[in-house]
Amino acid sequence: MKVSKKAQAVPPSATMAVASKAKELKAQGVDVVGFGAGEPDFDTPQYIKDAAIEAMKAGKTGYTATPGIPELRKAIADKLKKDNSLTYTTDQIIVNIGAKHSVYESMQAVLDDGDEVLVPTPYWVTYPETIKLAGAVMKVIETDFANNYKLTPEELKKAITPKTAMLLLNSPNNPGGFSYTPEELAALAKVLEGTDIMVLSDEIYERLVYDGTKFVSFASLSEDAYNRTIIINGFSKAYAMTGWRLGYTAGPVDVIKAMGKLQSHMTQNAVSFCQAAAAAAFDEPNNEVENMRVEFEKRAAYMAERLNLIEGINCPKPTGAFYCFPDVSAHYGRTIGGVKIENSMDFASALLEQASVAVVPGGPFGCDKNIRLSFATSTEQITKGIDRIEKWLKG
Repeated sequence: MKVSKKAQAVPPSATMAVASKAKELKAQGVDVVGFGAGEPDFDTPQYIKDAAIEAMKAGKTGYTATPGIPELRKAIADKLKKDNSLTYTTDQIIVNIGAKHSVYESMQAVLDDGDEVLVPTPYWVTYPETIKLAGAVMKVIETDFANNYKLTPEELKKAITPKTAMLLLNSPNNPGGFSYTPEELAALAKVLEGTDIMVLSDEIYERLVYDGTKFVSFASLSEDAYNRTIIINGFSKAYAMTGWRLGYTAGPVDVIKAMGKLQSHMTQNAVSFCQAAAAAAFDEPNNEVENMRVEFEKRAAYMAERLNLIEGINCPKPTGAFYCFPDVSAHYGRTIGGVKIENSMDFASALLEQASVAVVPGGPFGCDKNIRLSFATSTEQITKGIDRIEKWLKG
């Protein structure tokens, strides 16, 4: 059978590949410590599940309006006003099938063939492929470890060309675990003033910030920033709802209408009773989101501290999301267990095969010196896994 060149050009997700290999080894009885997962290890709060059950019992199992049920879009608008000081009408909001779908659909709606999208390293593995599928060109901006991998105004200014159509920002960052300060974002916004460059601001980890880090939505920085920003967010990370597949996009009404037209042909709507549950998610009666955040904060500090005690590993302390992103390149050139370690893929493969620890190589994130470890797992598993990494590296 014929397979399109476009489909053939898309590689599988590096994070999903690691998860699949780890599951395969576990099925064979291997005691694998998995640091690959990009999802909370907590269950969805019961009040959210109850809302979905009630919606099903009430017969809310049919098609909905393509952009989402009015109650959910109103709840999202209220959330943006309350948490981010942003005013959006429901016409400026669309509910998608997970934030991954939000990213894909927004790019399909606004990018043309040959448009350039500026993407700082490190970047989420799906960004390059969504840009490619939209017919656009990804222009990578190399960032510096000394600045915790954060894009500077000077780097942004230098990267802009007449073809630049979009800047992609992700804060808190996957895989980097860092967050931009309000001042850093404001400086980037200043560079864009007077241009027609859009900003795709992926804010899916908004609620997961640590050590007093203040989250600020890019659109809230100024009227100019508001007018050029497309916000991506969702329910997967903060509410432990990864399998529910619910994301949302907020932005200029013309963009949201264009996304709605695309979605009406692609997926129609997000699952009806899942939308009802999402509308209830914002209520948070038992402070469960904050409880999860506090636990992640403890794990972030512990994992970073343990990693930095290992010779040849340099790991910035995470200020957001649930990932550590250490530089392990000091070990490149070594032979461990008969395997020559030349890059992040070699490192991750050998670690999994020889020490039964699953991490994600940094190459697909644009940083081949690094690996990504998720601390969305128990402290006991973190301890066991890092003990194994330390022992493995000592050879």
